[in-house]
Amino acid sequence: MDQLLTPRLLLRPFTPQDVALVHPIYSDPEVMRYVATGPMADLAYTRRLLDDYTDHQVLHGYSFWAVVERSSGALIGDAGLYRTPGGEVELGYTLGAAWWGRGYATEAAGTWLQVAFERLGVDEVVALAEPANVASLHVLTKLGMQRTGERLAFGRPHAVFRGQRPASIASMPSSTR
Repeated sequence: MDQLLTPRLLLRPFTPQDVALVHPIYSDPEVMRYVATGPMADLAYTRRLLDDYTDHQVLHGYSFWAVVERSSGALIGDAGLYRTPGGEVELGYTLGAAWWGRGYATEAAGTWLQVAFERLGVDEVVALAEPANVASLHVLTKLGMQRTGERLAFGRPHAVFRGQRPASIASMPSSTR
């Protein structure tokens, strides 16, 4: 799997050339206020993050990927799946503020949920969102994920959402998935 196409987006693994393109998004305090440890201080942090995504891709066959707006060719953020140290498969996405409110997060995250269940055979996907991040809570609910509780992540409370592989997919022979 080297790319995913949606009606408006191209999802692909990050490349070393993407560091300078995605850094303005990852260093934006407004964009990063609900993301992990906050804005990236400098390009070196962004480079290390993308290196981690590449290493994860090699190890697991999936990771957080670049989200490219097909109409403009602009790299607008990331979306993907990541196996946590606890063994969960976590869904995540981060888009630049200029692209908020267009349904891109739902489009990208929904594609990754479909890939998780139909191509990767994942039984459950988890997603975390801070309760104040109303837009993300809406995206996860719209995708059919269920809010199952709260947990601390990065020193802050997060709502926990879970999505289960649909029974219709789980019962299909693996050769037809």
